[in-house]
Amino acid sequence: MREPGSLVDRHVGFVHALREAGVPVSLAEGLDAANALRVIELSDRESLRAAYAATLVKKPAYRPGFDVLFDLWFPSSTTGLAAERAPEDLDPRTAPVAELRAHLARLLADSTDLELRAFAQAMVERFGRQDSGPGRQNWFSYSVMRALSPETLMATILREVLQGRERGGLAEKTVRQRVQANTRRFEEAVATDVRRRIAEDSGIERIARSAVRPPLDQIDFLRVTRDDLARLRREVHPLARRLAARLTIRQRKGRRGRLDFRKTVRASLQSGGVPLTTHFRPPRPHRPELVILCDTSDSVSSFAHFTLLLTYALREQFTKVRAFGFVDTVDEITRFFQPGADVVEAMTRLANEADMVRFGRTNYGHALERFAERHGDALGPRTSLLILGDARSNYQPPALDVLKSLVSGCRHAYWLNPEPRAQWDTGDSVASDYATVVPMHECRNVAQLTAFIETLA
Repeated sequence: MREPGSLVDRHVGFVHALREAGVPVSLAEGLDAANALRVIELSDRESLRAAYAATLVKKPAYRPGFDVLFDLWFPSSTTGLAAERAPEDLDPRTAPVAELRAHLARLLADSTDLELRAFAQAMVERFGRQDSGPGRQNWFSYSVMRALSPETLMATILREVLQGRERGGLAEKTVRQRVQANTRRFEEAVATDVRRRIAEDSGIERIARSAVRPPLDQIDFLRVTRDDLARLRREVHPLARRLAARLTIRQRKGRRGRLDFRKTVRASLQSGGVPLTTHFRPPRPHRPELVILCDTSDSVSSFAHFTLLLTYALREQFTKVRAFGFVDTVDEITRFFQPGADVVEAMTRLANEADMVRFGRTNYGHALERFAERHGDALGPRTSLLILGDARSNYQPPALDVLKSLVSGCRHAYWLNPEPRAQWDTGDSVASDYATVVPMHECRNVAQLTAFIETLA
């Protein structure tokens, strides 16, 4: 894509970048945003941001990525043109670092967005540049933070603001909260300006692809970080409540029980025996039993843990839920997910106490055989079997005949695979072989898992 010039080019590029970052924007929504630009003052950057956000952002989780991309495609300033001015009594190019830190302390104590952003841009210009050869330069946030160390200014600010007042009270707490919030704003302003400068040097599209992580519900289970996993755990119960409410409404809507012949005939007497109105018995709620068999090896542990937590949060949608984990042998892990169990504690106990490992190498065939021997009676005509794993068995026999026997005794069977479909049957994967016995679904993120659980329940 060519470097954007006109407003139309920037609009099209911005919408495309949002889609690339996992923010769903339909053609109609893109047109709504374009129409909104006709009724606002385009020179007011925050009005422009608000117009785009109102028409393109559907969930709070999409807003951080939206703001990062907006700042890239519609920057507050451009290098070489008029930018927000640094304070007149301070030359950021030559002032000693001590004076710069003193000025930053005053800004963190009390400042406007304009003042903080102007100072951040000046500091990036002075400390953020690193030459990497003739005519080449790189920009970094960490060098600005290292030079100014805003996190070490709290004591100085408290001393200046409180001026002898009692420490530890409400006044100190209020100042601390304001300084911490302003420190985060300063860090974000520095990062935004660094991204802007990199985009000017390397192109907006290039930096946009690396600057925004996908929304939480689209993060790949196999690539989650520790912070992502903590956020996913916090998402379990709100997601379960939303799913449960949606499933309950779906089950009630449009469902009728069997024809109540007696009531229908009795009601027809008033119309000469013509059954104008049919009556039905209340429907019997069908809640299936669920058995989960999941690979808990390191390669897919994040996927297995989150799926287990979400399924157990939805346990009221099923008559009974039992879970079994395996690496190269199998053990029932239902006991770790009892109501009220602490999430982190359950994960720790599962890793330390469950008997799922003999030699530490995933072996689906052996695990299926042990499950059939020890826990085959867990499956029955009311049971839905849910298998979680990447179907990579270290070139060991897959025991397809055992899986066929297990599936034949179930009401339904499903397999969720967290790997991209293009990677199935590569290396030691036997995904297609297992898929001939159990329908296999790609399940790489929360959005796909949510859609599947709606179907399952």
